Amino acid sequence: MNTAPRLGIKELRQSAIDVLKLNDLGSMTSAAPNLYPHMWSWDAAFVAIGLARYDVPRAITELRTLLAAQWSTGMIPHIVFSDNAAGYFPGFDRWGTASAAARPGAVKSSGICQPPVHAIALRHIVDRGRENGGRDQEVAEAFLVESFDGWLAWHRWLAEVRDPDGMGLIEIHHGWESGFDNSPRWDGPYSRIEPGPVEPFTRRDTLHVADASERPDDAEYTKYLWLVQQMASVDFDDRAIQEIIDFRVRDVFFSGIMAASSDVLADLGDEIGRPDDAAQLRSYARRFRNGVASSVDPETGLARDYDVLAGEWISTQTVSGFASLIAGGDPAALAVQQNLLQGPEWMGYPQMRFPLPPSTSPASAAFRARTYWRGPVWPFLNLLLGWAAKRDGEQELFETLKTASLHQLADLKFGEYYEPFTGDPLGSLNQAWTAAAALEWIGTD
Repeated sequence: MNTAPRLGIKELRQSAIDVLKLNDLGSMTSAAPNLYPHMWSWDAAFVAIGLARYDVPRAITELRTLLAAQWSTGMIPHIVFSDNAAGYFPGFDRWGTASAAARPGAVKSSGICQPPVHAIALRHIVDRGRENGGRDQEVAEAFLVESFDGWLAWHRWLAEVRDPDGMGLIEIHHGWESGFDNSPRWDGPYSRIEPGPVEPFTRRDTLHVADASERPDDAEYTKYLWLVQQMASVDFDDRAIQEIIDFRVRDVFFSGIMAASSDVLADLGDEIGRPDDAAQLRSYARRFRNGVASSVDPETGLARDYDVLAGEWISTQTVSGFASLIAGGDPAALAVQQNLLQGPEWMGYPQMRFPLPPSTSPASAAFRARTYWRGPVWPFLNLLLGWAAKRDGEQELFETLKTASLHQLADLKFGEYYEPFTGDPLGSLNQAWTAAAALEWIGTD
């Protein structure tokens, strides 16, 4: 590993704040200027964590805006569209959610979801408010009471609709729902999709990278759009989708987040006098923690996804394999994963610029150092792993992730993702959740 540059913490903090202000649309934060001009669900949660470090009311506004887009079913959509960016693809019209009965009519959104990190963000907001005291504490605690039923409905929808058989693993119907869009995790399921006719399209994401090979190719993108068309053909009805969709995978990392967030939301429920709801949430946490544990490959020690349509486990060397570290659970099992994470195929790989987990192991044949979820390092994910390590009392792992992350972000570019060997920022720059991660790391001192 090369020597990292000297850190200027004050400069890093101010630069991160500047990025969030640059992307601020008033009541929501765009994920990144130009490329991602709207609000993304799990981006918004991490953005709120960062905002809470210097502006608790603005952090509350972020989550309130997201929650206003919640469907009547309880689902929180993965994109909430802003009004000033008609050029993004696929936009609201292409999604076909205009006729979806469950979508709140006043809010334009997509028709799929992303991992439920929101309770973790809510916990951060409440904690920052209480640390600050005064008006910040007042508004944070009021927002907790105001929004609790919305977050509870979200968790219930995931547990009841996306895990109807009680397997403890959330079923997703598009790789975009995982947040790991083109990960090798999905190569098998996507290889079996034969799309029907797809309307012509012009992508914009490839215009914002130096090398188009960093992004999924058009053949992959056609399959992504085919799945959207399938869902739109049944007006995004939950039960109908499961019957006709060509992508059904039980997502282990999504499930790990569900377990962790359900525990967090349960604690918050107890704090506001909702013991029965808290008990239900803790039952969800146990269910999904057990589901994640049941997926672990005894040979590799990594958690696995499950392809429902093919009836088989998906074994890949991707960072999703560390879902148990997010879910929590048996200390002995977690110790195995912690050793793997810090070992020579991951954070300890000899050529790594910083000891941070790449999205795919460099030891894997599927590894591509500069291609989206096939190799690069994602700063927001390091923050999530650090949060889980601190929760579980793994201070050494937390400090390693924190120190390396701050050195990585000292370039002040706030890249969407980073080349693991050179440390070069890739994708869009001035990414909101990357700036938010920097603020939270700094704030933990």
